[in-house]
Amino acid sequence: MNASSPQSDAWLVADVGGTNIRFGLAVSGRPGILAPDSIRALRVDAFDTPSSATRHYLDAIGAQPSGAVYAVAGPTDGASAQLTNHRWSFSAAELGHALGMKQVSLINDFAAIAHALPALTDADLSPLGPRMAPGRAAGPRTLAVVGPGTGLGVAALILRSGAPMVLETEGGHASFAPETPEEIEILAHLARRFGRVSWERVLCGSGLVNIHRALREMAGDPPARPLTPEGITERANAGSDRHSVRAVEVFCGLLGAFAGDLALAFGAWDGVYLAGGIPVPLAPWLEQGEFRRRFENKGRFAATMARVPAALILHPYPGLLGAACRAMAVAGESG
Repeated sequence: MNASSPQSDAWLVADVGGTNIRFGLAVSGRPGILAPDSIRALRVDAFDTPSSATRHYLDAIGAQPSGAVYAVAGPTDGASAQLTNHRWSFSAAELGHALGMKQVSLINDFAAIAHALPALTDADLSPLGPRMAPGRAAGPRTLAVVGPGTGLGVAALILRSGAPMVLETEGGHASFAPETPEEIEILAHLARRFGRVSWERVLCGSGLVNIHRALREMAGDPPARPLTPEGITERANAGSDRHSVRAVEVFCGLLGAFAGDLALAFGAWDGVYLAGGIPVPLAPWLEQGEFRRRFENKGRFAATMARVPAALILHPYPGLLGAACRAMAVAGESG
């Protein structure tokens, strides 16, 4: 496909985050559905509205798609959306009018990733325990996905008779549940700062920073300018800062505990996937064992949890892929 030529048979797909908005084209009958040469990323802060960002993208590649699916990092009822970590608030009707499209759908960004799960291949996954069944395996399945990034996304996918049902949730805002004395002390530090402490306060980019800061305070170290998540990861990898090392270890353990709780809560015995911008750089730490130990450490359900697969998603654009899967489904329903 020549991304610079008009694509009236294609659908626009977008993954709208608090930092970046990623675009692509979904084309029916194409291997992978998502056209890789159509993918672009733009900074959200560079545009006043998602429609102006979209118009910039469409003008740049010369495409004229017939419809659109936007995966949004925030709650949406399908008609309107508000980004959780950015000021953008918009509606499907507004986008359709501004872009001249009759069909525009809004879905939660982690609902989009859930839609992508059956389309993922072995090459898109790094196992953390038992291997996942093939993406399009037959039979009923229940899967969950959790993603630490700018925030903490949670969704589930129920496959029955080949038909996907996605549960859109705000599970990342459930209350943080520490298990160890160290984690209880971290909770106490965060409660003094924030009042109520959700899982998102510890399992996202700023959550890693929160853990690092709490560990410094717990050790009695003098106040210092907070590191970035990337800085903490770099220092942990280099072994140059004991608090960074411990912050990453605690983060991976907590992610395992939370992912295991999601398997229990959703009955996701067929697997839990890790997405988002934080886990991939932490892959070596996730593979060291604490993630899996905490994932399985569920008391009377430990033996059951030992059989539940988990995997890190390596696909670079799972939100776009899921939006493309949803776009093709909507196009089929309306075709």
